[in-house]
Amino acid sequence: MPSSDDELRHLKQALEIPSGQEWEGAIRLLIRLMGEDPARQGLRRTPLRVKQSLQFLTGGYRLDPAKILKRRFAVKHDEMVIVQGIDFFSICEHHLLPFFGTCHVAYLPDQEIVGLSKIPRVVDAFSRRLQVQEQLTTQIAEALNEHLKPRGVACVMEAQHLCMMMRGVQKQNTRAVTSAMLGVFRTSEKTRAEFLTLIRSR
Repeated sequence: MPSSDDELRHLKQALEIPSGQEWEGAIRLLIRLMGEDPARQGLRRTPLRVKQSLQFLTGGYRLDPAKILKRRFAVKHDEMVIVQGIDFFSICEHHLLPFFGTCHVAYLPDQEIVGLSKIPRVVDAFSRRLQVQEQLTTQIAEALNEHLKPRGVACVMEAQHLCMMMRGVQKQNTRAVTSAMLGVFRTSEKTRAEFLTLIRSR
């Protein structure tokens, strides 16, 4: 049974940001395990480039949805607000391969609204992490629900997954669709149908 000191040490290690040398050493090891020579001319700078790429693609860990949604406005508007066709890119946590597509988000304000540009920022904050699409969809909806306190939130995501396209079943035209409905979007069939009709008409 590990002691509390051991648990604290492991937690601290997990939260430490790896140095550039650790990143590049790990990537060189991967290249060798693939059967290549990381010292080959075309691969010499690959560890640095991959490190920079992965740091960008997982930048969502360094974004706080609470801060993104902190500035809100008291506006008399009780109709649906929709931001649709938000492009997103993420990385499958099972195979470390990309999945990408579009996200449609709606909410019914109660007393406050948020700047429209903040909603794609929230999508980025959660998508630029190691993810599964089902969890990603729920996280976006729950963050808006928690910080805006609206009467309801809806999120629909449509994506293509390279882990299905390049390996496994190898079905290049398959799309995965996930949804999260909270508040009146869950309880009111009419509200939910209005949202789904509007995003399908684009």
